[in-house]
Amino acid sequence: METFRGTTVLSVRKDGQVALGGDGQVSLGATIMKEHATKVRRLAEGRVLAGFAGAVSDAFALFERFEGKLSQFNNNLARAAVELGKEWRTDKYLRQLEALLAVSDVEKSLLIAGSGEIIEPDDGILAIGSGGPYALAAARALMAHSDLDAEGIVREGLCIAAGICVYTNANITVETLRCP
Repeated sequence: METFRGTTVLSVRKDGQVALGGDGQVSLGATIMKEHATKVRRLAEGRVLAGFAGAVSDAFALFERFEGKLSQFNNNLARAAVELGKEWRTDKYLRQLEALLAVSDVEKSLLIAGSGEIIEPDDGILAIGSGGPYALAAARALMAHSDLDAEGIVREGLCIAAGICVYTNANITVETLRCP
């Protein structure tokens, strides 16, 4: 049985801003089922940005669990991520989920994986999903060779990925936070 897939998400930190964006395509195998999906959202009363790549229903379950962990740990992103990672790795039901989460607040950007990995990128750029490698490469180049702000880099990086990856489109949603 094929799974509905939501694909590319990119997060960039630059000059006191963090932006997290995603494309709008949801695919079932080689078929585009939806073009305007929203894969990023604000959590923790708007203080945390989260995006998913992978099986759509799994991602919604993870958003709910992660939001619960944020609430449980007073919106401490790192602690909530670690606790979700531990639960995801050990829980019989959660272990079956096929998705990745990219999460950011004003201090950190993290990738949360079902294997228990919690990864903070060295350069403030994080990308997941089928178009993730393309978006990551584009964002790194744009960071070094353009005057775009974080939101502009996310938008342009996702557009570049959409031109390469058949599971990524240019219907982009971006959320931003100002860092202190």
